[in-house]
Amino acid sequence: MKYFKNTSWLFMEKVFRMIVGLSVGIWLARYLGPEQFGLLSYAISFVGLFATFSTLGLDSIVIRELVKDKNKRDTLLGTAFRLKLFGAFLVLLLLAIVVQLTNNNEFEDALIFIIASAMIFQSINVIDFYFQSEVLSRYVVYSNIIALSISSIIKVALILNEAPLVVFAIISVFDSFILACGYIYFYHQKKLTLKTWEFNKSVAMTLVKDSWPLILSGMVIAIYMKIDQVMIKEILGSEAVGQYAVAVKLSEIWYFIPIVIITSLFPAIINAKKQNENLYLSRLQKLYDLMVWLAIAIAILMTFVSGWLIDLLFGDAYSKAGPVLIIHIWTGVFVFLGVAFSKYLVVENLTKKSFYRTALGAFSNVVLNLIWIPKYGIQGAAFATLTGQFIANYMYDFFDRDLHQQLKMKTRCFFPVHILKGYK
Repeated sequence: MKYFKNTSWLFMEKVFRMIVGLSVGIWLARYLGPEQFGLLSYAISFVGLFATFSTLGLDSIVIRELVKDKNKRDTLLGTAFRLKLFGAFLVLLLLAIVVQLTNNNEFEDALIFIIASAMIFQSINVIDFYFQSEVLSRYVVYSNIIALSISSIIKVALILNEAPLVVFAIISVFDSFILACGYIYFYHQKKLTLKTWEFNKSVAMTLVKDSWPLILSGMVIAIYMKIDQVMIKEILGSEAVGQYAVAVKLSEIWYFIPIVIITSLFPAIINAKKQNENLYLSRLQKLYDLMVWLAIAIAILMTFVSGWLIDLLFGDAYSKAGPVLIIHIWTGVFVFLGVAFSKYLVVENLTKKSFYRTALGAFSNVVLNLIWIPKYGIQGAAFATLTGQFIANYMYDFFDRDLHQQLKMKTRCFFPVHILKGYK
């Protein structure tokens, strides 16, 4: 019940974020128009490429250590805070170098640095690690909901007062500041204080040693998820980014569904593995089937209503986003399947394969973007993303003998005869 309540809090926060975030996001996109909204989306994606260096892959490592030894709380949190703060300034330094290689003007560079400065306040998010280790996610939810509510109200007020684009970039920094304040407040409510935090060099070395593979994985995932909008900006311009970003927003809004479902169902699959291998594989097959056909149902619906939905929500200015959404929404089939498959790799202790398949998908995405964006425009970028997900979450299994059984199970998902036969 304790874990169920914890998951319920997280689910509630995701639903609230989806509803409020999408509503304000639509209003903001309509207000700014494709070009300015594209600039804002580009700056966020550009910073996202380097965000891994600010987190240093510490999240799961610190939570693990807090669970193992609660007496080290102040040392672990203090050390992780210093490391993340160092990572934030490292990102700013890297950006100062990398922006010299782009076609950005001074205003675009300024947007990037304003948004990146939010990482300084995000260093205090190590308090989130403590709450997760204690299964106290409601405090995290409280902080996120308060920050999102304040931010949304301010954004609406700015839209009504016709604020310039740069102000909305500044608000992203304010968001991180409010969230940090919320974490500190609820941390103090637990009769704890930041004054007792301490930095330990040997602990820092241990944390970094354990987290460096996660830093590499995070870099690959960031490239996988953010590179398309950056490349569109460099090749086609900011207006095209705005059109593409709107389609992606409506496509990716569904991605919380597999996370919530698998969080609830996967313990039953793990228990089945302890009892019987056949039962374990049967439940895993059912999970794959559920993921694929949920995604297909969403994709079919969105394919038919994409043009109408874009026009209704964002207006005529974003008419080019409709064809992109028709393509990009099918990426969800392989994203949903990949979320379930990643859990299988964790259970079987095959996490290195997660990095390999994601790296292959990211590489494919970059190469295909270079070929297809100049030829097919933003629809080419959507095809590149769809193909990259297909390669990472399905095709990769062809080249790995250890995953041939999983390949057969995934293939069965698309031929649902066994579902009609009751999995006999």
